[in-house]
Amino acid sequence: MSRFLPSLAAALFGAVLLAPGVAGAQAQPQTVCTLTINSSDEKDAFGRHLPQRDFRFVELVQRGQPDWLDQACRSGSRCDVLIVSGHFDGHDEFYAEDVGEAPEHLKVSTMEALSCAESCPGVFATVKEVYFFGCNTLNPHPLTTAPASVLRSLVREGHSQQQAQNQLEQLNSRLGDSMRERMRRVFAQAPELYGFASLAPLGPIAGQTLDAYFRAGGPREVGDERRNSRLLAAFAPVGLAFASGVTPQEPQAAVRRDVCQFIDPRIAAAERVGAVHRLLQRSMGEVQMHLERIERLLTDLDDTTRSTPEVARRLESIALDIGARQRFMAHLGDSREPEARVKLLGLARELGWIDEERRWQQLALMLAELLERRELGVREVDLACTLNQTQDLEGSHGRRLATRTQDDDVAHAALRACLGSSEARQRTLAALASPQPAEQRMALAYLRHQPLRNAQERAAVLRAVLQMDAPEPQAQALETLSRLQLIQPEALPALMDLYRGTPSPAVQLAVAGMLIRSDLRQVDRPALQQVLQTLQDHRITPATAAPSLIDLLIQQLIHQLEAPAGP
Repeated sequence: MSRFLPSLAAALFGAVLLAPGVAGAQAQPQTVCTLTINSSDEKDAFGRHLPQRDFRFVELVQRGQPDWLDQACRSGSRCDVLIVSGHFDGHDEFYAEDVGEAPEHLKVSTMEALSCAESCPGVFATVKEVYFFGCNTLNPHPLTTAPASVLRSLVREGHSQQQAQNQLEQLNSRLGDSMRERMRRVFAQAPELYGFASLAPLGPIAGQTLDAYFRAGGPREVGDERRNSRLLAAFAPVGLAFASGVTPQEPQAAVRRDVCQFIDPRIAAAERVGAVHRLLQRSMGEVQMHLERIERLLTDLDDTTRSTPEVARRLESIALDIGARQRFMAHLGDSREPEARVKLLGLARELGWIDEERRWQQLALMLAELLERRELGVREVDLACTLNQTQDLEGSHGRRLATRTQDDDVAHAALRACLGSSEARQRTLAALASPQPAEQRMALAYLRHQPLRNAQERAAVLRAVLQMDAPEPQAQALETLSRLQLIQPEALPALMDLYRGTPSPAVQLAVAGMLIRSDLRQVDRPALQQVLQTLQDHRITPATAAPSLIDLLIQQLIHQLEAPAGP
C-alpha cells in the first residue's frame, strides 16, 4: 500500500490548492454578466465590492443597438452570474423608466425562446446565479388561471362537478404559469435565482442595501452555488425570494417541454402548427391554459410561411376539423370572463373558425356589457385600452357601445376614455388629484396606455395635485405622478414650496421620490443648490434613523454639484 502514498499525497495537495480561498490558487475569475435595462445602482454595488481578481464584469446591453441580445449570444461570453436590472411589468417585459426615443427593454418570452432553442448557452445554460432586480420577478401567484368556463366545459364533457373541480385545480397548479415558474424554466440549469415576490425597492435603495450586505462579508458568497441566506435576510423587509431552475425529475420539466414545442425556432413551422392541432384534441382546459402561446405562434406566422405547402395543409386541416371547432365554439359560448373571451375570439379568428368582422362584433358587444356593469376595475380598463390600441373600436363598431353621462364613476370614465371619448379622458385625468386612491389607480391604469400628450396637460395635472389639501392622498398622488416623469425645470419652485410648507413627512418623501426619478441634469447649478438647501433646511425630523429617499436625493445632489461643470 505504501506505493500509493505519493499519489495520495499529490492528490490531497492538489485538492488543497484548488480549494476556495486558499493562497496560491490560480482559479479563473468568474464572469458577472449584467443586463442593465434601467438604473445601474445594483450593478455598481456588485462592481464596488467584488474583487477584480475573482470576478470580471460584462455588460450585455449595448445602448442604441436593437440587436444587443443577439450580439451577446454570439459573443461567446459565458456567464457565471447574471444581474438583471430594470422595471418589470409583472407579466413579460423588463423596461426602462427613461421614456426617451429608444428605451431599452427585454421580454421574458424572448428569453424563453432562446432558452428552449439552446441558442444562447453562455447566458442561459452556464449561469449559476441570477439576480432579478425588478418587481414580481419571482412572484409565485399564477398569471394564468383556468376561468369558470373551463369548469362548465368539463361538466358538459361528462365529468361530475367534483371531478371537474379537481381537474381545474390540477390545471391551475401545473399550468398556472407564475413568473416564478417561468423564470425557473428559462434558467433551468441555474441552482440559484433571486428576485422579488412583489414590489422591489428602487434602484438607489437596492444599491444601498447591497453595499451594506457586501461590507458585512457578502463577496465570498457570490458564485458559490449555495442558497444565500444572508442576502435574503438583508432584503427581507422587501421580500426577496429564492428559487432554483427546473430539474429534469420534476413535473415542471414536462411543462417546459410542452412550452418549448410552441416557441423553439429549431422546430419547423409546420410541426409547431401540428402541435397546436394535437393540443386542440385535448380538453379545453389545457387549450385555455396555452391560449397565449398558441395565439403568439399563429400570429408570428408571416404570409410567406403560411403559403408553404406543409404549413398551409396543416392550417387547413385545423380549419376543417369540425369536431375541434364545435368543442372550441361551445367553450367560447361558456366563457363569461372578458379576458378569456378576448383571447378565445382572437384564436378562433387565427384558426379560421370566425372572420374578422364577427370578431369585432363580439368584442364591441362584450365592451358594451362591461359598460353596463355597476362596478369596474383596473383589469377592465387595461383590457379596453389594449383592445383599442389602433382605434379600431372608434368607428362603426364603437357606435354599438353604450354611452354614459357625467354621472359615471372614474372607472367607467376611464374605460370610455380608452374607447376614444375626449370628455371621459378629461374626467380620468382629473382623477389623478382625487382624494380616493382607487380613483388615482384607475387614472394611472389609463395613462399606462394613453400617456399625457403635451406640456399643457402635464402642467395642469401637476398643478391640481400640488393644490390638494389632504396630506395622505396628496402623497399618494405625488407617488403616482412620479411614475409618469412629469417634472420639468419650471416645476421645481412649486415643488419646493410644497416641501417647505407641508406638515407631512409622507408628502416630503413623495416630493423626493418625484425628484429622484427625474432627470436633474436639465437643472442649472444655482437652482440645484437651492433645491439642496431647501431639502436640508426644511426637512421634517423622521421617526426612524433609517435612510430614506430624502437622504438618497441629498447624496445625489451633492455628488452632482461636486462633479466638474460641463463645457
